[in-house]
Amino acid sequence: MDKPVESRVFSLVEPGVIKEVQKKRTIPAGWVAIEPTYASICHADLRYFAGLRRPEALAKKLPMALLHEGIGVVKKTNSDKFAVGDRVVVVPNIPGQILHPEIEQKPDVPVNYSKGNAFLGSGYDGLAQSRLVHPEECLVKIPDEIPNEIAVLSELSSVSHHAISHVEEKLKKADTCVALFGDGPVGYFTAVMLKYLYGIDAERFVIFGAADDKLAHFDFARTENVLTYDFKNSKEKFDVLIECTGGKFSESALNQAIEIADSLADIIFMGVTEELVPIDTRDILEKGITAHGSSRSSTVDFEAVVEGMKDAAYREALSKILPKQLSEIASGEDFTKVMEKFVKNPGWNKTVMHFTW
Repeated sequence: MDKPVESRVFSLVEPGVIKEVQKKRTIPAGWVAIEPTYASICHADLRYFAGLRRPEALAKKLPMALLHEGIGVVKKTNSDKFAVGDRVVVVPNIPGQILHPEIEQKPDVPVNYSKGNAFLGSGYDGLAQSRLVHPEECLVKIPDEIPNEIAVLSELSSVSHHAISHVEEKLKKADTCVALFGDGPVGYFTAVMLKYLYGIDAERFVIFGAADDKLAHFDFARTENVLTYDFKNSKEKFDVLIECTGGKFSESALNQAIEIADSLADIIFMGVTEELVPIDTRDILEKGITAHGSSRSSTVDFEAVVEGMKDAAYREALSKILPKQLSEIASGEDFTKVMEKFVKNPGWNKTVMHFTW
């Protein structure tokens, strides 16, 4: 396994510019060479491709291959856990314990928050390449009954799983009421998980969004439009509130969540924004609210998601967010065109790529 593998990399060298380059990658002991087959685009990819990150962040991260949501097939292996031909979900977060064993880690800190970690498509080459060399600890085998188009949704689902894990015990109580803010993909993945993996039914589950056409997809919960809902005089209070909006909507969503939170409620922050967000600290203090920041996920979350995907009803609900047609990628030019289209119109459905290397 000393012979390196050749990887054809679609490298983002500057915003909007993809250059095809060849790289040689060695396969250390316990690592695996994967051919990415399917991937979906995240808004984080959009921010890099469109140059929406701060200039100093772009200068630090580029050049790199984008994409962190995806699956692949094992082509070469230096691991006893995976064989050539295995379909695998790629866990994009590589813990610092693997990359930098010399760094001392706090024992109780989850690996996705470890020091010295790396994340695909964030200063570390992602899935937009023909050979991804990845550690065995960051791969999950895909069961035969789960189709590729569903398995590719594992990453964003795993982020939802990690976020929900902060309040898992609370969700087991039959009287826990849940409010979720966000009618986009992050909100949908999180809501579907709450319904199908945690059994939160419509009687105690409300989705708040701003677009009625998007809210219509959440037919397993009650829905309310934030533009018309009277938060100030709301009689319904919630024990768990999840913010999945991000960007310029984070401020309103978080403050609306605080307003309808019950005493000792938990609020989970999932949306990403580049700007500082003012929030109502007075109500946080008076209600004794606990806030949880949640970002990324780890292998245990992926394993739970893949296990959950064995359930046909869960797969069916997830399939609603798939595109009508996959985007076929055979060249850097193909990749650039799909990214440009995504920047102009991200849409509600996920953009899923199928690679032909």
